[in-house]
Amino acid sequence: MILKPAHLLVALLVSASVPVMAQNLAVVNGKNVPSSRADAMIKQMAAQGQQDTPELRAMVKEELINREILIQEADKLGLANNADVKAQMEIARQSILIRALVADYLKKNPVKDADIKAEYDKFRAQASDKEYHARHILVETEDEAKSIIAKLKGGAKFEDLAKQSKDPGSAANGGDLDWAAPSAFVKPFSDAMVSLKKGQLLETPVQTQFGYHVIRLDDVRAAKIPTLEEVKPQVAESLQQRKLQAYQQELRSKAVIK
Repeated sequence: MILKPAHLLVALLVSASVPVMAQNLAVVNGKNVPSSRADAMIKQMAAQGQQDTPELRAMVKEELINREILIQEADKLGLANNADVKAQMEIARQSILIRALVADYLKKNPVKDADIKAEYDKFRAQASDKEYHARHILVETEDEAKSIIAKLKGGAKFEDLAKQSKDPGSAANGGDLDWAAPSAFVKPFSDAMVSLKKGQLLETPVQTQFGYHVIRLDDVRAAKIPTLEEVKPQVAESLQQRKLQAYQQELRSKAVIK
């Protein structure tokens, strides 16, 4: 079939308009709602665990149309010129750009597997091969601590006396600190704890920045050190945070702040 010039012009105009229309999700009051906006929202929702389905896309389309209607009304009322709205929009703009900057930096400076392994090896070298199940009673003065020790030696129950402890996290549980490695505690406390035998009460109060501690060691067991694969995500996250912190400090050191 041979198209006449007029028909050919119509055909070219129709074919040229198809890609343009395809780029728009909808047209609301003459204003385009681009498909890229839906793609960005769906990508964000997919990152949060939602499946990209026709139903989701239909829901997103309706949401974006509703938003466009509301935005147009807000613009008509001049709300974008409101000082509070401007301040909030600037904060939102900053947050979006900072997230983009962080993503760009981490893409260009990824945490390497070798770095993760080196950090894990350092952790293993420092990790204790034992875990301790201790109880303590925290008081403000040495005399109070000595008085408690004397009562315990006289037959008082540790769990009962622990109710007066200044440590709210353990007082209600009889002073129970649960299973933990020595590194979980401040050094004076951990040094005293590991010196005890199972079931032994420390006869001398231990002073830390928190006060005076009465300590009893209930049990000791071999520590289970997690494998590299078990902690790899946490180690990677920690190294990422360190990289970002160093990057921020570098930028700040170069900034002119008055």
